[in-house]
Amino acid sequence: MNLARTLALLALTLPPLALGEEEPLPRDTPEAAIVRGSIVFRTYCVLCHGTEGKGDGRAARMYTPKPANLTVSPFNDAYKEMIIRGGGVSVGRSSFMPPWGDELSNEQIKDLVSFLHELRKTGPAAK
Repeated sequence: MNLARTLALLALTLPPLALGEEEPLPRDTPEAAIVRGSIVFRTYCVLCHGTEGKGDGRAARMYTPKPANLTVSPFNDAYKEMIIRGGGVSVGRSSFMPPWGDELSNEQIKDLVSFLHELRKTGPAAK
C-alpha cells in the first residue's frame, strides 16, 4: 500500500467539516495510526525491508539471512514490538535487525505495528 493511497483512505474516512470549522483531525483513530506508522516504516525500515515490506530493500542483498518478508510474518503484535524495541538478537533472530527502542517512542512503535497489519494484507494469503 503506498502512502498516497493510505492518505486518501484516511481522508475518505474523516467526517466532512463545515466551512469555517477548525477542528483537529482525529488523532487516535486506527487510520491515523496506520498513516503515522507508514511514515516510521519509510524512515527506518524501508532500506532493508523494501517499500512493500517483502524483505527486498536496497540493503537486503548485503545480509544473510535476508530481512524478513513482513507481508507473511506469522508473529503477534507483542512479538513485533519486542523485535522492534530490542532488535533481532533480543528474540533469538538475526543480529542485522537493529534495536529501535532508544530511537522510537512507544507511540511510534505501536503505530508501526498498526502499519505492519496493513502490509500483511498485501501478502500472498491476501490475494
